[in-house]
Amino acid sequence: MATSHFLAAAAATSSSSAAFRPPLRFLSLPPPSLTLSRRRPFPVVRAADADAKETTKPKVPENAPAAGSSFNQLLGIKGAKQEDNIWKIRLQLTKPVTWPPLVWGVLCGAAASGNFHWTVEDVAKSIVCMLMSGPCLTGYTQTINDWYDRDIDAINEPYRPIPSGAISENEVITQIWVLLLAGLGLGALLDVWAGHDFPIIFYLALGGSLLSYIYSAPPLKLKQNGWIGNFALGASYIGLPW
Repeated sequence: MATSHFLAAAAATSSSSAAFRPPLRFLSLPPPSLTLSRRRPFPVVRAADADAKETTKPKVPENAPAAGSSFNQLLGIKGAKQEDNIWKIRLQLTKPVTWPPLVWGVLCGAAASGNFHWTVEDVAKSIVCMLMSGPCLTGYTQTINDWYDRDIDAINEPYRPIPSGAISENEVITQIWVLLLAGLGLGALLDVWAGHDFPIIFYLALGGSLLSYIYSAPPLKLKQNGWIGNFALGASYIGLPW
């Protein structure tokens, strides 16, 4: 009997509380200031700061060697020091490290001819021929090769003289013509000096110069073909000097 009264009272209490239960409300999200994962504000960059950073940016490309060698620069090989002397840059473009094979070819050809004698005249002729083959025509070949590779060098080696702007395009073109004409002029001089009825040395120099041009310049650009490029390189660097 007591139990039944207790159950009836509990039921009445629950029904009365249900009758006066307030309506449910959707909980609102806490303000952003109380959330755990707050977004960091983006840094504000002023125009003046951006201009200052641009003006202080170094002009030397990022791929440039940290410390170059003056000796490498004069020889025209990798690891060269960044130079601003125009004559050193001109010498670098001719790559003197590539001259010895041609000079050696002249010496071997003179010795193999059987007509070389250790006289002042023959030694002078050999020196002029070395100047023609080495500094002039090899310098022409190397300069024109760098000229036609300037777009590739701008990506792979932007610190080289031409893509870096250390020497202007007009100065490069002038150097190409000066070296070519000087080499052909020395060839003609040697023909006159040797008393040739047919200017064989001049035409050999002209043929080698043409071969060097089509080796580097489009549309033929022989160096892109392994077999033909190697033949052209061997002919102009070894065969013709001999």
